[in-house]
Amino acid sequence: MPIRIILPHHLQVLAGTGREVTVDVDGPVTQRTVIDAVEAKFAALVGTIRDHGSLKRRPLVRFLACEQDLSFEAPDTPLPDAVAAGREPFIILGAIAGG
Repeated sequence: MPIRIILPHHLQVLAGTGREVTVDVDGPVTQRTVIDAVEAKFAALVGTIRDHGSLKRRPLVRFLACEQDLSFEAPDTPLPDAVAAGREPFIILGAIAGG
């Protein structure tokens, strides 16, 4: 089942795609496997969602699914079943900083 991903506008521009994309994930559906699949499909996004060296989530990027902020979950924690089944999207959100 394809995994649905919602990208913020700046990543849509870099990837040359629309707001929602789909990727196929082999094995467990986790943040790591989903982002691996996104970066494999859209090479221009490598290093924009996660740091090149550490592969940790960039500080101003958030991950959401099923009305939950998953940003601070371990990267290998399984995503909700609704995301794995393609019923709900995995949302990558660019956080806004300011005063």
